[in-house]
Amino acid sequence: MTVLRIFAALTATCGVALATPASAQFFFQSHDMTAPPISGDEPGQLALPDATPAEVRANLLWNLRSALNVAALQCQFEPTLLNVENYNVMINNHKDELKTAFDTLVKYFNRVNKTPKAGQAALDRFGTRTYSSFTTVGAQYGFCQTASQIATSAAYAKRGELYKVAIADMGTLRNSLTPWGEQRFARRPRIETRVSVPRFDEMCWSKNGEWVSRRCGEFKATLR
Repeated sequence: MTVLRIFAALTATCGVALATPASAQFFFQSHDMTAPPISGDEPGQLALPDATPAEVRANLLWNLRSALNVAALQCQFEPTLLNVENYNVMINNHKDELKTAFDTLVKYFNRVNKTPKAGQAALDRFGTRTYSSFTTVGAQYGFCQTASQIATSAAYAKRGELYKVAIADMGTLRNSLTPWGEQRFARRPRIETRVSVPRFDEMCWSKNGEWVSRRCGEFKATLR
């Protein structure tokens, strides 16, 4: 067996063993996070007391923006998810709708508080609470993967219709904050990533690149 043939075989083996999918897949089968559409004032949501329908929608839309912003920051360990890229596209494509939502929230907090200063303080607390509600450690894989899918929908939604993504997917995004593991197998299987390689001692090879069995015995490869 020549060196070139061995090298070609090793290259093919490594390619199969170490190849990564086009997009991140943390489990053989992920938990189904799908939830029905929501309006934004259901239990478990960060509701605004005495909010009008427009303010409820603004709150839901801002929750979507906050969640995808957290994902863009927390999920950079797996760049193939494209959370950062799709978040930036969403911000650019839907800046007018997001600005309207934010302005609506500002008016809400000024309306329900006695002074503009109190309103600003309440808005700041709302922002902190909203962002914090999407911070996760134990459920990071599920959250990042789910956020990636939703960020893609958000990035390419029609302008003026980002709120439809929030209605359709915020329940699913909230579900992804609950930790789940591998769904296909009871225990996550171990995948062998070592490869078989022969000895490369100079004494074992002739000048023509042939294995010299009288010096090194029968040709065989070992796992490394």
